[in-house]
Amino acid sequence: MKALILAAGSGTRMGKYTENLPKGMLNVNGRTLIERQIETLRAAGIGDIAVATGYKSEKIAYAGVKYYHNAEYATTNMLETIMCAKAFLNDDVLIAYSDIMYTPELAKKCVEAKADIGVAVDKDWKKLWKLRYDTVDFDLETLFVDENGNITDLGRETNSSEGLDYRYIGLIKFSKVGLKSAFDIYGTRKKENAPWPQSGKEFKKGYMTDLLSELIRSGMAVKAIVSAGGWAEFDTAQDYERLSEALKNGKLTQNLMVKE
Repeated sequence: MKALILAAGSGTRMGKYTENLPKGMLNVNGRTLIERQIETLRAAGIGDIAVATGYKSEKIAYAGVKYYHNAEYATTNMLETIMCAKAFLNDDVLIAYSDIMYTPELAKKCVEAKADIGVAVDKDWKKLWKLRYDTVDFDLETLFVDENGNITDLGRETNSSEGLDYRYIGLIKFSKVGLKSAFDIYGTRKKENAPWPQSGKEFKKGYMTDLLSELIRSGMAVKAIVSAGGWAEFDTAQDYERLSEALKNGKLTQNLMVKE
């Protein structure tokens, strides 16, 4: 099992905090987000780790880690960053967004999931949203899971938390079989060079959820790897300030559980 951390974006919603740093290099109570992820992945038994860089790539330098660079990070998005690391993706892999923290237990759960494609989701996400935003009706995306544990829909913007039992975390497990399916769909979409059906974004600006949605549409099983907390996301300047403080005062525990 390998791990790939996606750290190419400029993190504009972080404002002043990412003027000279990639978002994954933000210091959270003594350690950067990427440093924390590397430690977490190693604790989960994953030693072969790579980081896909873009914005301010020279700021990211950790021993024992491979690096791949998306030179076109400013005009592309996550899928193109992943494809810059395609040479690394020749085995089962856990792909992680760089702006999250998660526990070794959640990483292990992803590694051990019996799925060719598995997506970590949080069933207790509303606690984290109240800590981040004081409401659950903000920054919402669809994520629906059927009775067999398969994700049927994800990544579409919505205005209501009604019926949203799960939240996408940004931690995705692919087996070699799952990777082949993903590469096949990516290749087909690239030849068509048409906007992604899910988001409407032009091809080179596709999201991970665009690819996952196409995999679901193709009939591939995309399994939900269900967690109850155990993670945090640093998407905006407010997130960074609130969650850093919550980790200090204990409202967010070291196991990344929200104390109510």
